[in-house]
Amino acid sequence: MIERPLTDWLPLTMKEVEKRGWDEVDIVLVSGDAYVDHPAFGTAVIGRIMESEGFRVAIIAQPNWKDDLRDFKKFGKPKYFFGVTAGCMDSMVNHYTANKRLRSNDSYTPGGEAGFRPDYATIVYTKILKELYPDVPVLLGGIEASLRRVTHYDYWQDRLMPSILVDAGADMLVYGMGEQPLREILQLARKGVPFSSMRNINQVAYMHDASTELRDYNNWNSVELASHEVCLEDKIKYAANFKIVEVESNKWQANRILQQVGDQILVINPPFKTMEEAEIDKSFDLPYTRLPHPKYKKRGPIPAYDMIKFSVNMHRGCFGGCSFCTISAHQGKFVASRSEQSVLKEVDEITKHPEFKGYISDLGGPSANMYKMKGKDETICARCQSPSCIHPVICSNLDTSHKPMTELYRKVDANPNIKKAFVGSGVRYDLLVDDFNKNNADGNHDEYMEQLVTRHVSGRLKVAPEHTSDDTLRVMRKPSFKYFKLFKQKYDKIQEKHNLKQPLIPYFISSHPGCEEQDMANLAAETKDLGFQLEQVQDFTPTPMTVAEVIYYSGVHPYTLKPVKTAKTRDEKQAQNRYFFWYKPEYKDWIRNRLNKLKRPDLADRLLGSPKQGNAGKSRSEGNYSKKKKR
Repeated sequence: MIERPLTDWLPLTMKEVEKRGWDEVDIVLVSGDAYVDHPAFGTAVIGRIMESEGFRVAIIAQPNWKDDLRDFKKFGKPKYFFGVTAGCMDSMVNHYTANKRLRSNDSYTPGGEAGFRPDYATIVYTKILKELYPDVPVLLGGIEASLRRVTHYDYWQDRLMPSILVDAGADMLVYGMGEQPLREILQLARKGVPFSSMRNINQVAYMHDASTELRDYNNWNSVELASHEVCLEDKIKYAANFKIVEVESNKWQANRILQQVGDQILVINPPFKTMEEAEIDKSFDLPYTRLPHPKYKKRGPIPAYDMIKFSVNMHRGCFGGCSFCTISAHQGKFVASRSEQSVLKEVDEITKHPEFKGYISDLGGPSANMYKMKGKDETICARCQSPSCIHPVICSNLDTSHKPMTELYRKVDANPNIKKAFVGSGVRYDLLVDDFNKNNADGNHDEYMEQLVTRHVSGRLKVAPEHTSDDTLRVMRKPSFKYFKLFKQKYDKIQEKHNLKQPLIPYFISSHPGCEEQDMANLAAETKDLGFQLEQVQDFTPTPMTVAEVIYYSGVHPYTLKPVKTAKTRDEKQAQNRYFFWYKPEYKDWIRNRLNKLKRPDLADRLLGSPKQGNAGKSRSEGNYSKKKKR
């Protein structure tokens, strides 16, 4: 293997800065993740964009925040600003399980070792920088900052927190996928414009002194939220705020959002329109090494990198709008797709990787099968305020053709250096069910499914029905479980035709708002009847900027302000979770007693067999669930 020069990576040390012949650094990026120079890692993307705009960029990756803070001082004072991110995940989701137990590993750290970033990393890093360099601006970005940009409920402290800008004391925040606002910020910074004058850039947020006049920009109209202080007193007002934030985040022509916080006003400028093909290609086509920085060699592999190093992200965004998911809140409702050329070029790059053995692990995206999907008439999309394009029904204006994906899969297959290209991302199965998605006149869904099942499934296919109860699914913004059954029939038929044995792996969530204990028992019975024996499941975690988080905290749905029942205590959550494991001997008596108390002995008999049958009701499925879903 040929060693690459250290200067192929953005510098992590002063020695690397000197090797480049720089006398100072323009921008320093501080990240909670180890530095992996790959387009799936936000710090690499942001750093490479800054580099492409002619800036000298250095990275402080996973600095020690407990010692004399030498990591924060190693590059000295940057010429323009510090950029701060907690990393690819919210630091609290990264650290804690749904039961608030500390995780023992961290996928974004060499060796998978935990403990290399603080809780609330964005806040901790910014406070340190502001103490050390009070006159240097700090720009926040990444998923933690993005989803905590306004008053939000923090599950781990069980309280409302103000915009992360307030607690961190940063100068500005970029929300969502940050390339578009970042390029404007860089151009203005180069001209010497201070952050305090960058007030007309889309997709940024900042704090404004309430005692001075707030100017209008770009003919934006403003919409005012209930203040942070009102939210602290009134959960319903907090819930009502969320609807405004979600609606404005998903518009092409959105309003500016204002929220009073103490003697300041939080200002959130409208988002940019979704990136065009050429713009998103530009981000993916930058000169990444596609490798972790060499300094990590002796510390062991970085699990998150190992998972994606031979994968290709074909698009961003998701129009599903699921209540529990943060993807559309961060990446947007509208899908930004790369060009075929850009994707195929990346596939070629992967084949040159020293460890590549001919297998692409994933040709995908947030939902694998949304590539190139958008509105047929985009003037309709420009006026749309719906948080989902496919719930409660598929929008008649949505082009759901799977043809571009099918053709791209075939072109990747045709690459002589590719033995197999798998689709490892979850597939949105409802788009492939004719009863739900009527737009299959030319059979393109069937052609895609045949291609997918016969050529791109690595042992098993992941799909996410999430629940079986229609009431719960409505709260989740997911389709009825009957469509999963229809998809399974279609999937099994293709398997049978080609003599394949590739289990379907369905994902489910327990304790989601709107789900009662009987619903979980029914879910267990329904999945058992279909031949599934679930081995590992996801317990609902309320994450900031989701409908489900708002319901969990406020007790009402933000769109109707009507009550929604939610399991909140540990006992309630454990009770729901246990039904997944009806086949375990230690739970059988508990399940029967519990269902008898709930006056549902019929469900107990379906799960466990009638008392006379003993173990006759036990079922085992080839479709065991063995991986926890990550969002």
